[in-house]
Amino acid sequence: MSESDPVLLEEDRGAVRILRLNRPKKKNALDNALGWGIVQAVERAAADDSVFAIGITGAGDAFCSGADLAMGGEADPVLSPGDAAVDDLGWIGRFPLTLRVRCDKPIIAGVNGIAIGAGLSLAMCADMRVASSAARFHPGYARAGTSPDGGLAWTLPQAVGHERAMRFLLEQEFVGADHALAFGLVGEVVDAADFEARFIAYCEQMAAVAPIAARQTKRLVTRIGLPRDLESHLRDELQYAVRGLQSEDGREAVSAIMEKRKPEFSGR
Repeated sequence: MSESDPVLLEEDRGAVRILRLNRPKKKNALDNALGWGIVQAVERAAADDSVFAIGITGAGDAFCSGADLAMGGEADPVLSPGDAAVDDLGWIGRFPLTLRVRCDKPIIAGVNGIAIGAGLSLAMCADMRVASSAARFHPGYARAGTSPDGGLAWTLPQAVGHERAMRFLLEQEFVGADHALAFGLVGEVVDAADFEARFIAYCEQMAAVAPIAARQTKRLVTRIGLPRDLESHLRDELQYAVRGLQSEDGREAVSAIMEKRKPEFSGR
């Protein structure tokens, strides 16, 4: 992949729109270009009457390794690319709003490899998840000294329940595909050699459902358990996440990750 290659690939297969994160050398880590690219691509697909289902997966051997820690100051995605206006939710806050709420077409995440932090949040914003046997999941956030964003504090308990969500987020252990299936993180696990074909086939299966039935069903199912003010919840997530990252413990946690050592926390 060269620097001129698009960070997000879009492909139509009949009534299916496939979005493929395309930063394989970075394990598809999310920078501003890729984060906003996903949001805008889903918005376009939602508005395209020829698209009945949307699939999201990763290029190479990873789904998404989370936010790109090399972004530095760019890690605060405050500018909306449309009109350069301040957007206090950024792309990470737009993931749940756009994928789960505003797009009423079925979205399938094809988790072909690691899904960490914001990458896990992205996967959990989808309606269904098909995982490769090579997939591994990690919450990421507490390891970086902070709390979840991207709607994960909403979508994860919905999928697995309160205690399992708390254990997963705070125990900070990698979870393999079979454990993720038993845990409720994904709905299906496929042998790695067969993953791509099965992922595409499942997207096509969802696209074969009567579009009105699929869209009305998603609207109704999404409404159950929807926070009364989702945008306020997402703003709280972002505020807490930034507070954690900017704390002494947050800076220590990120330094420890970079230096591959155990962090020493002070509670400040």
